[in-house]
Amino acid sequence: MAKKTIKNVNVAGKTVLMRVDFNVPLDEQCNITDDRRIRMAMPSIRSVLDRGGKLILMSHLGRPKGRPDAKYSLKPVAVRLGELLDKDVAFAAEAIGRHTRSKAAALADGEVLVLENLRFNPGEKSGDKEFAASLADMADVYCNDAFGTCHRTDASMVAVPEAMGGKPKVVGFLVAKEIQYLSEAIAKPKRPFVAILGGVKVSDKIQVIKKLLGICDKVLIGGAMAYTFSLATGGRVGNSLVEEDKVELAKELIAEGKDKLILPVDTHCGDDFSGDCNKQVVPSGEIPDGWQGLDIGPKTAELYAEVVKNAKTVVWNGPMGVFEIPPFDEGTKAVAQAISESNATSIVGGGDSAAAIEQLGFGDRVSHVSTGGGASLAMLEGRKFEAVELLDDE
Repeated sequence: MAKKTIKNVNVAGKTVLMRVDFNVPLDEQCNITDDRRIRMAMPSIRSVLDRGGKLILMSHLGRPKGRPDAKYSLKPVAVRLGELLDKDVAFAAEAIGRHTRSKAAALADGEVLVLENLRFNPGEKSGDKEFAASLADMADVYCNDAFGTCHRTDASMVAVPEAMGGKPKVVGFLVAKEIQYLSEAIAKPKRPFVAILGGVKVSDKIQVIKKLLGICDKVLIGGAMAYTFSLATGGRVGNSLVEEDKVELAKELIAEGKDKLILPVDTHCGDDFSGDCNKQVVPSGEIPDGWQGLDIGPKTAELYAEVVKNAKTVVWNGPMGVFEIPPFDEGTKAVAQAISESNATSIVGGGDSAAAIEQLGFGDRVSHVSTGGGASLAMLEGRKFEAVELLDDE
């Protein structure tokens, strides 16, 4: 899957159209509350600008349903990017159109233009070829540095590079790094290889659990999906979040996984979904009526930390409990700390696990924190990404 990167292209005097993932969280006043995704794209952005390229950046933000919506505008992102670059950043109020084309044509070497939210146009989600051609026509080079959407077939991911024809089509440094870590973890892991899977739904992670059971030495289960497994073994789950229609599937995974699949041995429960509820720790499968599991228990946290300590490769996707509400963050914290203290190659999937590891201050003590939750799961499943496959091979 080795692809040419932006560093392999002479960009001096050329216009580079770069798909980035600027889908950042905004508060009600449209202030950016976490600029990590912008900062992660900076190496690719600087590579183009520092070498005299003209750069057009395109991204989606939120789910605006194919029409303009002020609360999903990328204008605040353009402002923040200008602060990070310490230079003026131009902004186009539409992704395509006459005014956007003229702004793109007016770019001087080393200048950057941010396009308005791609999803303000219905052609982005539908993969519309005319929409894609309008974007592609503005550039000499296409660069994909948006790993979080690499598993999608949106126009900017597939139809735009197709419309570029014989012009260079490459990956940015972020996508290159994601592919390196995630594909190598699957293809040639150092052993013992341990996967830790949390989150709410078994259904979201069925294929990745199946895939990892085939290649991992241990697969540890946490989060709310553990309660579906608990039901599958005849346990009591009280008011815990479960997928009753996935109990048979959980039974199959338990049978398939045998001693590879490790389930929690105790559960930290509350009688309400809040930090100041009544709390108790019970053995797994013995959650009383009126109570719900909100985290793995201390014995499970200790057990999982011990497994991680001896691992050589660790992949983690999904928190162990409701990590936003102390004290139900203890299980996630214990796993994050064990990963950060291990000597393993450690890969943390995007989404909540990435947020948790950053929030707990361990982000710089793991090998790789992925920027794409859904994309990292899809790659761990072994799925091919059309958005990457059609780019130029190294």
